[in-house]
Amino acid sequence: MDTFRIADAARLLGVSDDTVRRWVDHGTLPTTGDSPTRIPGDALAARAVELTHAAKDPTDVLSSARNRFVGIVTRVQVDGVMAQVDIQAGPHRVVSLMSAEAVRELGLEPGSLAVAVVKATTVIVETPTD
Repeated sequence: MDTFRIADAARLLGVSDDTVRRWVDHGTLPTTGDSPTRIPGDALAARAVELTHAAKDPTDVLSSARNRFVGIVTRVQVDGVMAQVDIQAGPHRVVSLMSAEAVRELGLEPGSLAVAVVKATTVIVETPTD
């Protein structure tokens, strides 16, 4: 099983090193007992799930799509008939390529609330080499 140093755990959870240390001190995150302190990967994964707080989906529609990212538009680049729209949804940056016409019809601009719906049939998973 993978274990993680405090700094790595903090980066993966999107919090400060001090926050992870407080969680360890309060028993919220267990350690392996090693020195320097290491956190078991399964405990870190469980904490990551506990911390997920997705923004409420404002669309109020029923959908079969499960990969919905509610966020804020951070950039819109329009080039002729095509456009690139960047959405920041929590720690995730979602980029969509769409028609310039769709951008205009949706009124997308930096600061707009948006929901990115991702449909993918292929998901690539990579792990670091030892």
